[in-house]
Amino acid sequence: MRSHLLAAAVVASLGLVSADAFAAPASSGVSQAQLQQLQAQIAALQAQVQQLQNDSQALQAQSDAQSEVNITQAQALEGAQKTQTSVDKLAKLVNDNKIGGRMFFDLTNIDKTSNGKDTAASGTGLDVKRFYLTVDHKFNDIWSANLTTDFQYSSAIGNTELFVKKAYVQGSFDPAFNLRVGAADMPWIPYVEKFYGMRYVENTLTDRLKYGNSSDWGLHGFGNLGNNFNYAVSVVSGAGYKNPTRSKGMDVEGRVAYTPNENFVVAVGGYSGKLGKETDIQSAENTYTRANAMVAYASSDFRVGGEYFQAKNLNNVMTVATDKTSGWSVWGSVRVTDGGINVFGRYDDTDVSKTLDPTLSDKYWNVGVEFPVMKNLKLSTVYKYTHLANAGDKKNDKTKEFGVWGDLSF
Repeated sequence: MRSHLLAAAVVASLGLVSADAFAAPASSGVSQAQLQQLQAQIAALQAQVQQLQNDSQALQAQSDAQSEVNITQAQALEGAQKTQTSVDKLAKLVNDNKIGGRMFFDLTNIDKTSNGKDTAASGTGLDVKRFYLTVDHKFNDIWSANLTTDFQYSSAIGNTELFVKKAYVQGSFDPAFNLRVGAADMPWIPYVEKFYGMRYVENTLTDRLKYGNSSDWGLHGFGNLGNNFNYAVSVVSGAGYKNPTRSKGMDVEGRVAYTPNENFVVAVGGYSGKLGKETDIQSAENTYTRANAMVAYASSDFRVGGEYFQAKNLNNVMTVATDKTSGWSVWGSVRVTDGGINVFGRYDDTDVSKTLDPTLSDKYWNVGVEFPVMKNLKLSTVYKYTHLANAGDKKNDKTKEFGVWGDLSF
């Protein structure tokens, strides 16, 4: 703009000079040489004006181009900011949500007899003992949620079943206190499974004989107490995650464990309640109680451990009669190759009915070899033997099973 004003001023001056110059010879007798000199100056000034006009036009074009560049850059920056916002939202969605699954399956042959006679449970078949699908969501640093479904297909029952095993909201308030509301892990069985390490081959002792639940509906607190002690306590309906019920009271299960290092544990636990069977219109005659203890060591190369329990009135909560049970289990495994092949075994011995049928016992053992196929898949070749019997062979059930068991996680 300033260049345009300067050019206009110069042109105006030239006009005046030119008028004076051509008028001068008539009035003052200017010589021809002086006139030519003035004309040369005028021509030089006109060239300067033209150059100024050219420069002004070039600057204007450059300014217009720069404006277009600025607009393009602003649009690109706005687009990049929108893209970054979308990426941040996607990253938050991925980081705050985790989806996974785990499947226990087997292909085996079963030979089951009852008092010396074959049963319908015998034969060869494929089972999907457990298929867990899990969704974890993190709301913030304190609150989170979990949903885990439990699908199973067993040739023994001839159909499929689908349950909600876990559905809880968790508040992580302090390392010493975390709270889950809903269906969540119980204090004992999942804790033993962590040290046992072969859940996909067989349930732990109290789980296999149905003396406890791995998950139930209620309130679940847990945490680390310091000095290598941790605890867990649950106040639940008592009927297990497969049977959500309303009952007159709540059952309680607890556990305290001492872990001097990450591999070794000594733990004790207990349970007391009516198993969800007592209601406002039906009273329970007895209370089911259970006491547990475990000592175990677990590392990537070697596992060894033992579990013991005593229980009262599992099947007698609603009866006048009472009964007692006690049992123990020992297990071990050892890595035999650098590739992760393990040899393992286990033995259980339980007095099932010490009051009503003192000679009734359940004996179980297995031996096997585990092969890590890939990071998320393990296969085991296993032989199992179960014998439930009492004196005089009034009850004499034997189960022999051989096959391949698998554990797939993703």
